[in-house]
Amino acid sequence: MTVKQLSLPELVDACVQSGIPGVGLWRDPVQTYGLEATAKLVRDAGLTVTTLCRGGFFTAIAPDERAAALADNRRAIDEAATLGTDTLVLVSGGLPPGSKDLYGARERIADALAELGPYAAANGVRLAIEPLHPMFASDRCVVSTLAQALDIAERFPAEQVGVTVDTYHIWWDDQAPAQIARAGATGRIHTFQLADWTTPLPEGVLNGRGQIGDGAIDMREWKAYVEAAGYTGPIEVELFNDTLWARDGRELLTETAARFVEHTA
Repeated sequence: MTVKQLSLPELVDACVQSGIPGVGLWRDPVQTYGLEATAKLVRDAGLTVTTLCRGGFFTAIAPDERAAALADNRRAIDEAATLGTDTLVLVSGGLPPGSKDLYGARERIADALAELGPYAAANGVRLAIEPLHPMFASDRCVVSTLAQALDIAERFPAEQVGVTVDTYHIWWDDQAPAQIARAGATGRIHTFQLADWTTPLPEGVLNGRGQIGDGAIDMREWKAYVEAAGYTGPIEVELFNDTLWARDGRELLTETAARFVEHTA
């Protein structure tokens, strides 16, 4: 998504040219290009798919809506397996229309994971709950902190359910470093993502993720937390930003790789 202005073939070629060994994919462009075609494209280029995004949206109350969400997540698990990634990132869902029950919504997430966790593990895929900043709690994700994510994840085996550590969403939380250590102790850090926090936020908020180094987050500090917790997997950069998307995609990818080295090495 950092360079969504590039087609999948352009993205893969740019990664190869830049020496970037892996790519986190989103379901929409994969489905547009074709699942099997994407898997072959990435494999033939010698790249790995680090994660697939996204599953989730488990908080509906109506039985038909819940059944549809479960079916879609099974498809997402199948897609992840075909692409060769072991991690499906979950955005868990916001409050259903007319509801103000955060606790009930979180319990419905756990109910869904109880069904999906064994299916995912049987296909070699882990489910990674991503806590989102509290400003998204009403409409996108009622899981706002790593503590809340782990309280749900720890009901299941670590090979089924863990967490996504995303700097953009947790940098403000003074309990997050301890929760990263908690996640690492049981092998539940399934992916680590970087984006910076810049202000003012844009209208609509969602596309406010800043380029690494442009904002308030100390990337070395957060990288040190996950490394101390035992995480040795890929580190992703995930930027949603209309200004960045308006630029040349290859130039942006080169800049992002350079910023990653500058602010994490």
